[in-house]
Amino acid sequence: MNDFKVVAFDCDGVLFDTEQANWAYYDHILRHFGKPAMTPEQFAYAHQHTLNESIAYLFNDEESLAAVYDYRETMDYGAFLKLLKVEPYLVQLLTKIRPKLKTAIATNRSDTMDRLLTEFELSDYFDLVVTSFDIRHPKPHPDSLFKILDYFDIESHQALYIGDSQVDAEAAGAAKIPFVAFRNETLPTEYHIENLKQLEEILEV
Repeated sequence: MNDFKVVAFDCDGVLFDTEQANWAYYDHILRHFGKPAMTPEQFAYAHQHTLNESIAYLFNDEESLAAVYDYRETMDYGAFLKLLKVEPYLVQLLTKIRPKLKTAIATNRSDTMDRLLTEFELSDYFDLVVTSFDIRHPKPHPDSLFKILDYFDIESHQALYIGDSQVDAEAAGAAKIPFVAFRNETLPTEYHIENLKQLEEILEV
């Protein structure tokens, strides 16, 4: 029998297939400033890191960064929402495990998270959402997961974190929280799943 009380999820690549939307978003910014489209290496970095870290990675001088941040304020993220896809079985899983288990999100997203959840009518399925705006150090630091432990007043072994990247695995390891690798066999953990329905067996629901 497990002792899980909280199930926490990364956002990009776990709750949503965001690859097409994120690639289009960063390519739009790069194109506006006359730069070539993202390379697979650049996208791999942007997928795992915060918006600010990703922009700094793509634009490496202070003058450009200031202009990019100003331009981003004029952009409508809604244009990219239509490219997002909710992960199959997500709503089914959340409906099945709640309210017995609490649910949370720990993501390196920033100011787009609330809108994303509202747009897809998922806000009521999560008891706590922790973004990069809510903590001092984003993943791979464990701050977001520590915040979840503190909020629910639980021990690390009573939480389960589902992620798809190395930074997710490192954050979970630093927080000593059991980690589920989502569609990524390269990540070091005893739990590997290919879809969210498989979580039901791990959670014993």
